[in-house]
Amino acid sequence: MNSSSESYKSAGVDITAGYRAVELMKSHIARTMTPGVVSDIGGFGGLFELDLEGIKKPVLVSGTDGVGTKLKIAFLMDKHSTVGIDCVAMCVNDIICCGAKPQFFLDYIACGKNIPERIEAIVEGIAEGCVQSGCALIGGETAEMPGFYPENEYDLAGFSVGVVDKAKILDKTTVKEGDAIIALASSGVHSNGFSLVRKVFGIGEDIAHDMDLLTPCSNLDGHSVAETLLTPTKIYVKPMLALFEEVKVKSVSHITGGGFYENIPRSLPEGLTAKIDKSALKILPIFDLIMSVGNIPERDMFNTFNMGVGMSVIVDKADAQKAVDILRENGEDAYVMGEVISGSQGVVIE
Repeated sequence: MNSSSESYKSAGVDITAGYRAVELMKSHIARTMTPGVVSDIGGFGGLFELDLEGIKKPVLVSGTDGVGTKLKIAFLMDKHSTVGIDCVAMCVNDIICCGAKPQFFLDYIACGKNIPERIEAIVEGIAEGCVQSGCALIGGETAEMPGFYPENEYDLAGFSVGVVDKAKILDKTTVKEGDAIIALASSGVHSNGFSLVRKVFGIGEDIAHDMDLLTPCSNLDGHSVAETLLTPTKIYVKPMLALFEEVKVKSVSHITGGGFYENIPRSLPEGLTAKIDKSALKILPIFDLIMSVGNIPERDMFNTFNMGVGMSVIVDKADAQKAVDILRENGEDAYVMGEVISGSQGVVIE
């Protein structure tokens, strides 16, 4: 492309770096292509043709989110190839809660300086997230904004669209007392609560202390605190789609910011409460560490973090074991963590 501007470059925006970044990311984007993709990268809009075979009344479901201050961990470690997975996960995991199948994804990267190799690493993660969720990366935007972001920092957000037959939209009003609540294990802290995490560990306050966070830790299976915190968010799309095919799922909750107390009640009708068996939960060591180092009350932990449960699924009690078996066959560490009871507390953990 014969496009360059020395004047713009002198102001801090190198458009030729943007072109190089696009060239570097093309191989990653190619991995995500699905039959519905109509357009190529570089147009003014991403085109996608929906396959509506077998769908009587298609309903589009959209989701948008970012990675948040977890990016500070990526900056600390100078590792940028996994945060894109987080960005995709936060969108598509929400979409699956409606019973919808994600179709495509678009990203937005805003940075202080466009370093093509770093942008490529970010998009590599986004592409991996799209592959894991079966959706196509059909467009995006990289905005170089000198003076607004520091040179070595960036922000990352995304947007996804899914489709579901109107008759198959999950209906939480079908939930009743006695239904089983199934947990799908998380891969770690995922992408929420990092403002508290950074406060607990003092991330960004002292360079020497930050270096300590890069030291392997015995109670984290030999991984460092920073490495453990950077573990990408688990994507539950394909296992959940397999579950929808064989079991009547009543409602699903993506455990994000606000933890158990904020998210699980969103999957319940009024007058019903989720009773969680705390002894059944597989709480990951990183949460024990956050709780002890930060001297955080247990209730606050359950009201901030996923505590080892990335998604909860409500099914009839008679379907619980079958649901667990299907999820495990599809690679998930799934187990029954509670039941639905009468009451207006929303969530009871005991």
